[in-house]
Order: sequence, then structure tokens, then C-alpha cells
Amino acid sequence: MTRPNWFIALPAEDPAWARALVRSAPASLRTFAPEDLHLTVAFLGAVSEERARAAWELADAFSLAPLTVGLERVAPMGPARRASALAALVAEGREGLIEAIRESRDLFHDRAEIERETRAPLPHLTLARIPRGASEEERDAALAWARSLEVASLSLHLERLALYSWAEDRARRLFRIVEARKL
Repeated sequence: MTRPNWFIALPAEDPAWARALVRSAPASLRTFAPEDLHLTVAFLGAVSEERARAAWELADAFSLAPLTVGLERVAPMGPARRASALAALVAEGREGLIEAIRESRDLFHDRAEIERETRAPLPHLTLARIPRGASEEERDAALAWARSLEVASLSLHLERLALYSWAEDRARRLFRIVEARKL
């Protein structure tokens, strides 16, 4: 049985550029379907559905109006020597996102009865994951691909906050929106 996975995030409203961007990814990467692209507000992890839904009850505490954000560059995320993900960092609109996440994340974590996040918010859009067992050559190819991506002219629209969990069919996409509300 798959371990539960819950988070509260801002869905990227299916940016037209997403499919073309990941089409050039090395075969060893697990790329995200455009429908899976999101900016995480609060990662809840392996909590029960009841605790995830309890956190979601505080969705109104996330105070942000719909907005369009601009991207900066694609950067490796995770441990410096063994990056686990490749994500586009938010440039335009970053400060407003950071403030909204900072104001609500602890509330979501407290309600879900999990430890608070100690790292500062870093608004980003994960595009791909590097497999744990990737060889050095595969890892180097993934990082080279990330460096080659021109995302500075791209933007995405954010108009909803959503509670996510694993998708039923993870071969097609990783996540599903369980509930959502307009910003």
C-alpha cells in the first residue's frame, strides 16, 4: 500500500508551455504532467486524510488574490550533492507569495498536527524529479537539461488553492486535487 501524501498548493492553471518544456527532458527523469504543476504552500506528508482535511478547513487563512507570476530559472532542489528535483523558481510575484505562505503555513501544520517547517518559503514549480538510483551520467544529464531551459520569459496564472493527494493512476500523473477553492 502506498504511503499517504498530502499537501496544500496553488495549481498552475495548465500553462501552455509546460508540455513542450518537459518534452526535451532526459528519459531518466520523472517529469510532471502539466496538470501536476503546482506551487506548494504547506507540505503535510503522510498524515491521515482526516488530519489533511482538518488543515484544509483553514484554507481561508491563505490570503492571496489571483495573480500571474513570472519564472526566473530552473534550479536543482534538495541536497547540494544529490539534488532530487528540478524546479523553476518564481521571480515576479515572489515576495507576495512568500508573505502569504509565511502567514498560513504554520496554521496548516498545527492543524494537521505535524512539525512546523523551519525553512523559509521558496516559491517554485517542480518540473521533474531525479530518480534516487540515477547514475552520475543520468544526474549530469538532468542538471545540464535544467541549465538549458529558458524559463525567464514564462509565466503562470494562479487562481486557486487546493488540497492534493496521490493520483489514483500514478502512471499517468502523480497527484490529484481533492478539494479546491478560488483565491
